[in-house]
Amino acid sequence: MSERDTDIEFDFFEDEPATTEAQTARPGRRGRRPPIRPPAGVTPLLRLIGLIAFAILVVVLLVFGVQSCRGSQKRDTYESYMADVDEVAAQSEQIGRQLNNLLTDPAAKLADIRERLSGLAQQQEQGVTRAEDIDPPGPLREIHPAVIQSLQLRVSGLQGLDRAFQRTAQIRNENIAGRALAIQARRLLASDVVWDDLYKEPSRRVLVDQDVRGVQVPDSNFLRNPDLATPSLMASVWRRVRGASSGASQCSPRGTGLVSVKALPGGTDLSTTTLNTVEASEELGVAVTVEDTGCSQEVRIPVTLTIQKSPENIVKTQTIGIINPGEEQTATFRRIGQVPFATRTNIKVEVKPVPKESKTDNNSAEYPVIFSLGQ
Repeated sequence: MSERDTDIEFDFFEDEPATTEAQTARPGRRGRRPPIRPPAGVTPLLRLIGLIAFAILVVVLLVFGVQSCRGSQKRDTYESYMADVDEVAAQSEQIGRQLNNLLTDPAAKLADIRERLSGLAQQQEQGVTRAEDIDPPGPLREIHPAVIQSLQLRVSGLQGLDRAFQRTAQIRNENIAGRALAIQARRLLASDVVWDDLYKEPSRRVLVDQDVRGVQVPDSNFLRNPDLATPSLMASVWRRVRGASSGASQCSPRGTGLVSVKALPGGTDLSTTTLNTVEASEELGVAVTVEDTGCSQEVRIPVTLTIQKSPENIVKTQTIGIINPGEEQTATFRRIGQVPFATRTNIKVEVKPVPKESKTDNNSAEYPVIFSLGQ
């Protein structure tokens, strides 16, 4: 191979001449990189995913808002219904208190009782009508009739007592009269059972099942003293009313007396002769037991509890509604208040004498006490 041939081969592999752009580029400076762009078709996909996520969020918020609104509407419906029932229940309880006051009125005569019983029955009939006009929510429609049934029993009991007083006005056997009156009073007691067992408790379960919170089911207790449904107590009521109506003199002697005074919650008997240490707590109470020591039924007997304290004594009063001869009743005092600590003081209990009571030395007593702080 000649030199000429060799030169030709080297000329063939020499670099190509630089382009104009390469010639004009400044030495030592690199060119700018073009921006990195997502591959074609990725940007629309990201936008679509964002729109879908936003739409899902909107739907979730709408569903939550609708459910919250429905829950609020449901609660309002039940609350409005219970408010209507509560109005009827409260009016019926008021009638029951009037009945209790009537039967425990020491001066009540037969004519007065019959007139008042008739008026109370008419008032309770109006309550039945109002209860029938109440529209309960769907799940309570099978339970609401128990309200009407309870109120109807009260109407029946009031009317029955009126008739029983009329029928027994001329008889002399107080036991027969007591049984006749007690039979009617049992309707009133049954009305309370119907309200509690057939309305109140089932309604509570419905509220739980429906997840309705903060709504209370009304209570309604008509016969405050269940003993009024017993023949013995009603016989005493009849005898007292009959005596007041005829102007006959009451039996003798009449009276009441203290049986015991206990500190609660322990139930410790207090002594009048030795210093009593009583633990003071939020549950502190005093139970005063009274006996009818006479021959006549007594009603509305005030019992007063006084705890000596500076600068002002603590004074509480309870009333025993009705008590038969030889019977004991207890007046319980609670929420007594702030008692004096670590200082000797006295608890005084007084039972107000009944009319024509001659022996009164057993109607009051004082008990020396030191109140100690609970453990």
